[in-house]
Amino acid sequence: MIENKQPLLKKPEILAPAGTLEKLKTAIHYGADACYIGGEAYGLRMRAGNFNYEEMAEAVEFAHKRQAKVYVVANMVTHEGDEKGSGEYFRKIRDIGIDAVLISDPALMQICVTEAPGLPVHLSTQASATNYETLNFWADEGLERVVLAREVSMKEIQEMRERVDVEIEAFVHGAMCISYSGRCVLSNHMSGRDANRGGCSQSCRWKYGLYDIDADGLHRDLDIDSEGNREKFAMSSVDLSMIEHIPDLVEAGVDSLKIEGRMKSIHYVSTVVNVYRAAVDSYCEDPANYVMKAEWVDELWKAAQRELSTGFFYSTPTENEQLFGKPRRIPQYNFVGQVLDYDPDTHIATFQERNKFVVGDTIEFYGPGMRHFQQKVEQLWNEEGEEVEEVFNPMEIFKLKVDQPVERFDMIRKQK
Repeated sequence: MIENKQPLLKKPEILAPAGTLEKLKTAIHYGADACYIGGEAYGLRMRAGNFNYEEMAEAVEFAHKRQAKVYVVANMVTHEGDEKGSGEYFRKIRDIGIDAVLISDPALMQICVTEAPGLPVHLSTQASATNYETLNFWADEGLERVVLAREVSMKEIQEMRERVDVEIEAFVHGAMCISYSGRCVLSNHMSGRDANRGGCSQSCRWKYGLYDIDADGLHRDLDIDSEGNREKFAMSSVDLSMIEHIPDLVEAGVDSLKIEGRMKSIHYVSTVVNVYRAAVDSYCEDPANYVMKAEWVDELWKAAQRELSTGFFYSTPTENEQLFGKPRRIPQYNFVGQVLDYDPDTHIATFQERNKFVVGDTIEFYGPGMRHFQQKVEQLWNEEGEEVEEVFNPMEIFKLKVDQPVERFDMIRKQK
């Protein structure tokens, strides 16, 4: 046992997704060191709340005041003509103060380096960096950071760290794509939407039937179990979670722990960032006495997500890491509100409602630093001060008396 414990010199960055300004501010408030956002062009999430230049400027100002960073993803695969205007785009986001841009296509990379000097470039995971020679190649090209392919193992990361002098970023939580490094053509074929240019319709998440067709053209169901129940399947993976392996990630030398989910809710972002912030801080403060807390895993399950696994970090995924049949664990909480104000004299909290709850329900408040408490709802008032029995119109303002102090931007959830 080490008596004189020293914190680790290199604490990894917690990098959170931010599909909107609200999500960015929430992520940083709950402990993210950096956020990645999409602009209105060149990214892979057309349906996310992508940022215009004014919103980027507000995001940068908010983040930098809190010693956080903002990265922009421009990781699409460019066909002829897709690159038009990108030089001006990169210059504008550089001048706004964006801290780095994530690119996978060498054409966009060359344009960025040439026409927007001074804007750091990170290699997107779409480029499938899976070995140290690849990392050194991109380092020689002037890139400061490489986002690893999701298919890389922990052992491979350790070897890379020993042989490269470039920052390493790895996905640690969120959705996994069924296709290698996310390069998929299912969406193109089945819905005419190009997954590699931002239009993925998530065809792999659909439910499918499986049939055997004999020589006479007769169909025989193969997705019926031994009890006669139909079991639809998908070409769809479970989600990734490395919360139980923070020491391995830190000791392997991962510089940035990336959370997936620019289209997720503020409830999801706040919950996941809160948990990873607590775990990383706990380990780096006292690695010799670090204890993985079961409450961190339980907390993650309060946010809506699929089943969880460690992906490719420790072994090649099997059928147990694919989604089929009945879910093996289902999130049990709904996000019902966000605190806007708190009066310490009256103990009255003003909140914005997001989902219905009623007098008599038990609700849970939570905030940064893993603050939690539950209470029964005794009384509710609308914005005019009239007593009501339920709240059911999303985004309306209500008040209730709370048992413990709360803070602005604390969240409220309710068990289903």
